[in-house]
Amino acid sequence: MEAILERSYTLKQSLTDFVLEAEGELAEALETYAAKQLRRNSGDNYQAEMTIDTFITEGRVADKSPIDLFIQAHPELPESDKTLIKSWHRTVIGLFAVTKILPDGFELMNWLTAKQYIVKPNNPKIIKDLSRCKEGEIILTSIIPITDNYSTFSAPCTLMGKLGKPKLAIAIGNFKENYKKHLYSDAPDLLEQAWESVTQYHEQFVDFFGSDEITLPGYQLNKKIAELQEITAQKRLESAGIDTKKSFSELAQEAGVEESEINAIAKEIGSDSQTISQMLSNKNSSSKMVTPKIDLPVEIKKAEQVTALSHPRWGYMFLPNYSKIKDILEAENWQNVEGSEKFIRQNLEDKSMNAFVWHRLAEQYPESLEKILQSVLQRPDFHLQNDIDALLQEFNKNIEPELPDIASVPVHLHNLFQDAVVEVNKSKPKSKGQKQVTKGFQRG
Repeated sequence: MEAILERSYTLKQSLTDFVLEAEGELAEALETYAAKQLRRNSGDNYQAEMTIDTFITEGRVADKSPIDLFIQAHPELPESDKTLIKSWHRTVIGLFAVTKILPDGFELMNWLTAKQYIVKPNNPKIIKDLSRCKEGEIILTSIIPITDNYSTFSAPCTLMGKLGKPKLAIAIGNFKENYKKHLYSDAPDLLEQAWESVTQYHEQFVDFFGSDEITLPGYQLNKKIAELQEITAQKRLESAGIDTKKSFSELAQEAGVEESEINAIAKEIGSDSQTISQMLSNKNSSSKMVTPKIDLPVEIKKAEQVTALSHPRWGYMFLPNYSKIKDILEAENWQNVEGSEKFIRQNLEDKSMNAFVWHRLAEQYPESLEKILQSVLQRPDFHLQNDIDALLQEFNKNIEPELPDIASVPVHLHNLFQDAVVEVNKSKPKSKGQKQVTKGFQRG
């Protein structure tokens, strides 16, 4: 094993011990960080170790990371060690496919971004854990740079074996849920494009509905969202230089797509012009990202009233309870509204009622919301302006937006999810009139 690899293991152990043995502000920061992670993820041993690993690079005490504090506490370290440790701010957490077994390591591909890495183990435990690993298998782990040419494993490895496309799609969906901040951590260009797509979606929503808020019966809202997506698809075709007056067959021929390929898509998912046009426009575009289709959940489609909100960072929110909450806030005596106290508490716990929604209500109904929360929570000293964020965090709500589900995704991920749904549909017996599952990395 190369000397720098051995040194990296020693330094990482010292850094981890430094964090675990810390007192004061660093210990408090770790406790707060770990509690937040525990609320979001399972509390198994792997997750506990991963939490420590991510805290080392993500955690903050004032404006310093644990890495900064470790270097500050060890001025005797040579510059080479300090440079190596500082590079670990570029930790990459991902689902890695083993593309090649090397004599001293592996070639891995991060499935989230398609980035390639050479990764060499730096300790006996990892070497043993990965001794039976084969090409094509999937590993959930994090890696840190060692040199400009290769990395090493930073956290324990979860071996997931070889996964077919449906199971791999599920694994990526789980990763997206548990590690949303790390979706494109090694591809800032993809992350930037994803965020830009959210802003574009918001602008399209406002242009279409004339407002960032609309309330409709669920089935009508579903139709309107479908119309919005059709218009968006047409604009995408036009921006890609495609003549929308031509037939799909003509467009396919011009784009170099086999007509049989379009027929296969139409057979599996129906004649969805948005999906097909997106495929054609991708052929005429250098974009690395694909806009997912929004398919409203069944309970939203069936709801009597649904309020759709749009925000350039938080994305789209579809809320069947929003109108009732506003009725409670607007009532002369909210306690006369049947079940109001239970309803407010339920919506504090509802994931779809995110921090943006509560801040919006706080701006529109500051006095009534403050009084209601004081009563429901039995906290007479609660002050909306000062305490709202702490309350939302108490109910496991992020104060800052994470990348929404409507954000564009890399083409290779979109294609994987399309293929996965096709495989699932083929394996299911189809009853007459059964609606096909829509392909894509989508909101559902």
